[in-house]
Amino acid sequence: MRRRDFIGLAGWAAVVCPLAVKAQQANKVYRIGMISAGLPPNSGRSEFQDSLSERGWIEGKNLIYERRYAENRLERLPELVAELIRLNVDVIVAIGTLAPIAAKRATTTIPIVMTAAGDPLGSGLVASLAKPGGNVTGLSLMAPELAGKRLELLKEVIPGLTRIAVLWNAANPYCAIVFDQTKLAAETLGIEVQSLELRSPNDLDGALEDALRQNAAALIAVEDPLTFDNRQQIVTFAAKSRLPAIYGVREFADAGGLLAYGASLADLSRRAAGYVDKILKGTRPSDLPVEQPTKFDFVINLKTAKSLGLSIPSAVLARADEVIE
Repeated sequence: MRRRDFIGLAGWAAVVCPLAVKAQQANKVYRIGMISAGLPPNSGRSEFQDSLSERGWIEGKNLIYERRYAENRLERLPELVAELIRLNVDVIVAIGTLAPIAAKRATTTIPIVMTAAGDPLGSGLVASLAKPGGNVTGLSLMAPELAGKRLELLKEVIPGLTRIAVLWNAANPYCAIVFDQTKLAAETLGIEVQSLELRSPNDLDGALEDALRQNAAALIAVEDPLTFDNRQQIVTFAAKSRLPAIYGVREFADAGGLLAYGASLADLSRRAAGYVDKILKGTRPSDLPVEQPTKFDFVINLKTAKSLGLSIPSAVLARADEVIE
């Protein structure tokens, strides 16, 4: 073969091969494994799924979802992750803190995208937020200042507040951090803290009754799949017991909770879809920094306030992102 012909063929291959690779990728149906320590969502679609659809990833066309839920039986997480690995998923989307921990223990090769991990750095999920390293990246739920702000809001609504109960999942390292931060903030404000520890749904009734037995004047529920999945029971108990409460995510206020202040789960879910999109297009998880919450919801349920005989100060109402009437 003449040198000129060889160069011509090489140049042609350089053009054709990338096109062939792109065509192959375009025809591939990717498999997304989704795992949570909690229950399946009530609604059929999610912000995550909608956000991926906007980027051209359509279920049944170029994408298949494999969904697994431990239903708050944490011992099931390893076997559910193993199922996703056997299915050879392209990405694992892990919701919360405990699910990505289980996923990381099971695989170092499949990319893992966290949607709302409590403390990725402290939990050992990533080496650093800026340079996560390994196969894990995504969104953190952590915002250290929130615990103090929630207490301050309760204190404004209940000026004479001296004792609160904190409902938290002791099996979740993120919840332990939030509980400790709440205690620190309470010391500054002169508020006594009662710990209501959970490890399974079976602990919920007893923990809530303890709040009444020990004369708590208000309740804080730390956001976690366990409390989130049982939010209606928690909110109903607070209303029946005439116990003012503040919660970590807005869905509690939607369910009838008095106050909710925390990171927007919907926003974190939408942003997680951007990570999956980049990874499916070839970006390595280690090259994608972990992002923290940027959108926060402060929601006041005035209907609940009226039923509790509480008057929400105008200064507090003015700061709300939404008031439910």
